Amino acid sequence: MTTAKAQPGKALLSPSNHALILIDFQSQMAFATKSIDGVNLRNNAALISKAAAEFKVPTIVTTVAEKSFSGPTFDEIKKVFANQKTIDRTSMNTWEDVNVIAEVNRIARSRIVLAGLWTSVCIVGPALSALEQGFEIYIITDACGDVSDEAHERAVQRMIQAGARPMTSVQYLLELQRDWARGETYNETVATAIAHGGSYGLGLVYAKTMFGASEGH
Repeated sequence: MTTAKAQPGKALLSPSNHALILIDFQSQMAFATKSIDGVNLRNNAALISKAAAEFKVPTIVTTVAEKSFSGPTFDEIKKVFANQKTIDRTSMNTWEDVNVIAEVNRIARSRIVLAGLWTSVCIVGPALSALEQGFEIYIITDACGDVSDEAHERAVQRMIQAGARPMTSVQYLLELQRDWARGETYNETVATAIAHGGSYGLGLVYAKTMFGASEGH
């Protein structure tokens, strides 16, 4: 007989069991992105950046040809990680860059969450490479984008077939919080959801304004 236990599953993300890599959130890459509009892309990039910073998740921010071609990282990310150096690359596959890999090894977490542009190149490359080396890979699919819906969907499908686990931006935030009784991160989680959580954020504003609602408190 199976006995239920009041504890989270091992496949769930927590602040202490993964690292986040934000890849090529740059102007030139965004110009050709068609699978998600720029407003949603920037909003979701901001959401996951704030979530990672709030929960102190080790985060790598990397660009490709920043000075010579692709341009700077989105301001929404730079503001959150203002004191962190961005790793610039020449390789389209982040996992082939020795500086990124050195940082991955320094952080020393075998579970990696990826987001960035484009899904079919700059996310597929590190996802498949890391999976082959024994890492667990999660993809925040609505914080990724590609030159067409077809390109994005086929890339996500390819990564899932290889063993990657898809998720969304709001899911990432709430999976890190996971219990509204965690008061030390409650206010920041709610603030991030209100700022970037779309209709969910509006619902929080309404509930707190109209009748002082507070989850789990």
